[in-house]
Amino acid sequence: MAIDAIGTLPFILALTPDESPSQRTRTLHYALFTALGLGLGFLALGKFIFSMLGILSADFLIAGGLILLVLSVKDLVTGKMMETTPGEQTAGVVPIGTPLVAGPATLTTILILTDQYGIGVVVVAFVGNLALAWLVFSQANRIAQFLGTGGLRAAAKIASLLLAAIAVRMIRQGLIEMELM
Repeated sequence: MAIDAIGTLPFILALTPDESPSQRTRTLHYALFTALGLGLGFLALGKFIFSMLGILSADFLIAGGLILLVLSVKDLVTGKMMETTPGEQTAGVVPIGTPLVAGPATLTTILILTDQYGIGVVVVAFVGNLALAWLVFSQANRIAQFLGTGGLRAAAKIASLLLAAIAVRMIRQGLIEMELM
């Protein structure tokens, strides 16, 4: 699978600097349940939806990259990636649950692996990857406490810049895949 829990952790900390430990934990639970639902839903309907809409995996990479790019630029310019109200779990769904945990790479990998190994193996692997992500994410509060407010703010800016670079890479990869077709 293409879930990078360790690589995603800095973005989680950047997106949740003002949340209490219990709020951050709740946000991460929303993120993982979102990723699980999206992954399983995509496993069941992804090929059908792509076929019906004429969407290629390259299109999906470009769209995901554009979304991440907009979010990261907004954070770099305004200081806020998303506007949320207290108690709202929007960041747990977007951008943490998707596209950071279950994004275009993960969802496309699910489709490819299903053809190669069958649905049962892919579901077990996907759920196993999410369980490993949960283990990594469960350390987010400890890391946030270690970094402190200033460290989290600095990490947030670095993470936003890296997120912009990842977005550009996704867009570039989608464009390259389109050229190969």
